Amino acid sequence: MKDPFRSESRGKWRQRLLALDGLIDSSLHDTGRDLAEYWERFSNFMRRFHVEGVWRGFTEAASEGATLSVAGALVMLALAVPAFDEIGSDWRTQTDYSVTFLDRYGNVIGRRGVLQDDTVELEDLPDHLVKAVLATEDRRFFTHFGIDVMGTFRALLENARAGGVVQGGSSITQQLAKNLFLSNERTLQRKIKEAYLALWLEANLSKREILKLYLDRAYMGGGTTGVSAASEFYFGKKVTDINLAESALLAGLFKAPARYAPHINLPAARARANEVLSNMVEAGFMTEGQVVGARRNPAGAVERSQIASADYFLDWAFEQVKRRVDGSEKVLIARTTLDMRMQKAAEAALESTLRESGESFNVRQGALVSMEPDGTIRAMVGGRDYGTSTFNRAVNAKRQPGSSFKPYVYAVALETGRYEPDTIVLDAPVSIGNWSPQNYGRSFKGRLSLRNALRQSLNTVAVRLSIKTGRQPIADLAHAMGIMSPIRVTRSLALGSSELTVLDQATGYSSIANGGFRVEPRGIIEIRNSGGVAIYDTNANPQPRQRVLKETTVAGMVDMLHNVAEAGTGRRARLPGIQVAGKTGTTNAYRDAWFVGFTGNYTTAVWLGNDNYEPTRRLTGGNLPAMTWAKFMRVAMAYEIPKPLPGLPPPDTTGEALVAEAGDADLLDPGASGRLAPQTSSALGRLEERFREANGDPLQRQAALEPRGEAAAQ
Repeated sequence: MKDPFRSESRGKWRQRLLALDGLIDSSLHDTGRDLAEYWERFSNFMRRFHVEGVWRGFTEAASEGATLSVAGALVMLALAVPAFDEIGSDWRTQTDYSVTFLDRYGNVIGRRGVLQDDTVELEDLPDHLVKAVLATEDRRFFTHFGIDVMGTFRALLENARAGGVVQGGSSITQQLAKNLFLSNERTLQRKIKEAYLALWLEANLSKREILKLYLDRAYMGGGTTGVSAASEFYFGKKVTDINLAESALLAGLFKAPARYAPHINLPAARARANEVLSNMVEAGFMTEGQVVGARRNPAGAVERSQIASADYFLDWAFEQVKRRVDGSEKVLIARTTLDMRMQKAAEAALESTLRESGESFNVRQGALVSMEPDGTIRAMVGGRDYGTSTFNRAVNAKRQPGSSFKPYVYAVALETGRYEPDTIVLDAPVSIGNWSPQNYGRSFKGRLSLRNALRQSLNTVAVRLSIKTGRQPIADLAHAMGIMSPIRVTRSLALGSSELTVLDQATGYSSIANGGFRVEPRGIIEIRNSGGVAIYDTNANPQPRQRVLKETTVAGMVDMLHNVAEAGTGRRARLPGIQVAGKTGTTNAYRDAWFVGFTGNYTTAVWLGNDNYEPTRRLTGGNLPAMTWAKFMRVAMAYEIPKPLPGLPPPDTTGEALVAEAGDADLLDPGASGRLAPQTSSALGRLEERFREANGDPLQRQAALEPRGEAAAQ
């Protein structure tokens, strides 16, 4: 029998559900009807704007353009965020340092940072100076919104026509944004940041404020920043007193101050000033008759001592100084480890090699670093011409070292205690997975000693050693020896596939040259503030030396690397009467060529190649790099008493000459330091003593012959 109460309950729930279903259906129906009515009204309204015929295409294009513009604006907004991160609350305040650098003997060799005077107001500057800058750098400065679209388009056309960069399209505002917030790197990211920051400057500053900041903050060469400081430095007068010719010369410095600085290259500076005068005429700021006097009487420059400036080294040393001070002192004097005699020799050796043989081997660039075995840097060359490119290839360019990396592989093998230079190894085919390295000559030598394997730079032996010792220990030891660049541990690590810098290589090899101790490159001896108080002294808290190689490892590596220089791939680096050890390196497609070697006195690394990684014409490390190394080291060792290499017997000095040949007179040149090297003074003292012993003291003989008393004084 059915329960009547349960049946009644089910009936009520059925009615409720049916009512809910009806409500939903009616709501959906009413909503759809309302939407249809709204859509009909909207369609009727939009029909008023319906376009037919040829105008429809333009309308469609405009509509799509608006859509793309909104999407592009969102993308550009996302790109703008990193740019505005560069803006600090104190961006108007000059926070850079002003550092005067001295060489190891105390002579001024250059300046970095700020030499600035921003006290002259814009309205007090000569009118022809402002016009010269605007005509050359940004003729539409007062009409554009921070980015000169027309100027950028014109520069693109001119560069495309010339097949290279001959004109810049950056406005003055963009250049100011770069000077205030960004670096000089040429990347798309930097250009995007520069554009956004230019718009920000235009929105927050007046045109006159932007122009004043630009004239005060632009680097003008000679360690000066701003037109006021540059006028004092180059002309010895206030910027308010300069004439049209001098204004044109200053305006020409904005493009490339290192190349057109008048105290370095006056003819180039005057030629550039003549271009500025032509720009002023083309821009309508002056007539040809008004500039003819400046053309006929070009500006000169205050005569300054021609002190060679090791610009690549100074850039690196400037960063070292900033790391060693706390920021409370801004005007500093830093004494460096640089030896200008060796620096000039390094620059001359690299340039002569590239000038004589660069074209035939299709090699255009090079770098060199020379240091004492303890890491004290004596010379650094980061490229052929600092005026053309300020990129420091000795410190910042990471290139594959090729076979010049093998000493780290062999050092790990010796560290295990299972290998010695005379240990017999096998030169035969070897594979890691599907990779099978080949030797340079595409042949195999069979069984031979470890010493001969390194002398012949056999790839398969190095790979076999890396398999037996493990590749990670090789990377770890290289870092322990002083290499700072990251090392990628791959199966081709033993053949130098991981990129290193020239400074890395000089540092790593110095750990072998000094007997097995870790090396850290050192370019700063002491730093003093403007009052002469020392705020940093490298000798104040000497750190204990850290041994990274066993003495037996050092002796074995020196033995093998000496054999490379004497009878192997590094024969062109031999120096008569001086013990030399080193290793060559050549990478795939002949893109990089190295020679890294050392005597008991100095470790020097040389790299030759092309900035764009273009292959050379079969240039190997045993050719031009080894020859460049020998050119430089002959001069570097001229003042030195050769020290023995660790583990080798001292060099034979019984044949030391007592009298210098006439052709060696230039070795007594004191160079930029104005004084003889200590070793030279000591050698001359010994020669004088021997001369007196053989012939008696000539001063005493002369005194005995001279009359005495009052008559002698008349």
